[in-house]
Amino acid sequence: MNLEEIYREAEALLDGHFLLASGNHSGRYLQSAKVLEYPKKAALLTDALATMIRNAGIQVDTVCAPALGGVLAGYELARSLEVRSIFVEKKEGGMALRRGFEITPGEKIIICEDIVTTGGSALKAAKAIEALGGEVVAFASLANRGFCKRAGGANDAKPECALPERIPLFALDDFTFEMYAPEACPLCKGGATKAIKPGSKG
Repeated sequence: MNLEEIYREAEALLDGHFLLASGNHSGRYLQSAKVLEYPKKAALLTDALATMIRNAGIQVDTVCAPALGGVLAGYELARSLEVRSIFVEKKEGGMALRRGFEITPGEKIIICEDIVTTGGSALKAAKAIEALGGEVVAFASLANRGFCKRAGGANDAKPECALPERIPLFALDDFTFEMYAPEACPLCKGGATKAIKPGSKG
């Protein structure tokens, strides 16, 4: 599977001048929602991700996603794994399980995002699940931005990675893009272009 090609075909791998959630700038941006709007493509990706998880011997009862970005990927992965799908939502300082969802003590749960960058949102979701007695057995995402080490990947984890080393991260591929502090951004030189924020908060 060529994940980059799939993203490009869906116009989900963007080239330009982008303002990231971290405040840094980049010349490339992944927009997974553009891939996940096509159910057949979503199924293709999460079926492959589920195969990786099964081959690693991971036992799972439920997939949990951080809302909003991870919900579609989490639901599709749960379908591929034939398990339950739930999600957590933002609250001040972290995330919480709402909408009548419940966790059984010892329930084995995978935290699923569409994209893992530093893993901050996934970690908040994991803490919410663990506080309710769930056991986080893995993290998963369609794409890994290269800060965290994925199972079978060539990249080592960088200091920015928030995910614990003891829990594996499964992703279909690594996308390592150059990022720049605004004051050092070569795309800003001369004021030729302005950084745009294409995500859900843009």
